[in-house]
Amino acid sequence: MPSLTHALPRGARRLGAVAGLAAVSVLGLATAASAHVTVNPKTAEQGGYTKVAFRVPNERDNASTTKLVVHLPADHPLSSVSVRPVPGWTVKAEKSKLATPIKTHGGEVTEAVTRITWSGGKIDPGTFQEFDVSMGPLPADAGALMFKADQTYSNGEVVKWDQPPPAAGAAEPEHPAPVLKLVPKGQQEAVGLTAAAQVKPSASASADDGTARLLAGMGIVIGTLGLTIGGYGLTRARSRS
Repeated sequence: MPSLTHALPRGARRLGAVAGLAAVSVLGLATAASAHVTVNPKTAEQGGYTKVAFRVPNERDNASTTKLVVHLPADHPLSSVSVRPVPGWTVKAEKSKLATPIKTHGGEVTEAVTRITWSGGKIDPGTFQEFDVSMGPLPADAGALMFKADQTYSNGEVVKWDQPPPAAGAAEPEHPAPVLKLVPKGQQEAVGLTAAAQVKPSASASADDGTARLLAGMGIVIGTLGLTIGGYGLTRARSRS
């Protein structure tokens, strides 16, 4: 009696294999799309103050994230920076002397926070953590702020999210740095729907996370189709034996 694998109709075997391979590929894309360290919301108003969350997903299956270092842009220092405590984590904000003091209503600021380190906690595989920072005033002469970040794992691996955003039409780099886009005063409301959605539990995920869920759902549907086709072929093979 021929094996069940060889007994399947050739068309069913081929369709099942293609569907299964497509499912694996789609799920792989979903994982990659959701693995970046990002800043949320993604936009803020020039010259104002904002609260951002650095969202850190764990992208390893065999190690936990144990430390995050965020580097604040030295070319646009921020005179006011404060962090929200995260249970289980120790946070340290480090200041550096400024080459050019910042003029404020209270006088001149000669040093500013340039690095924030969270350590002592753990982000397990398949989970993420958000680290909130209040900052300002944001520069009025810049279109974006880039925050380079170092993600350390329990196995000693350090992933540096430090690559600048790509030019229009170019592919995204492997390790893009979190970027906060700055818009002129009065235009934040025009893009505020996205920012407001961040505080709603039903829409708290970023666009990348939404894409990942969509791709994952497509992978499940394709995988189910492959199993159905394979099962149909297997039933026919048994009925003939």
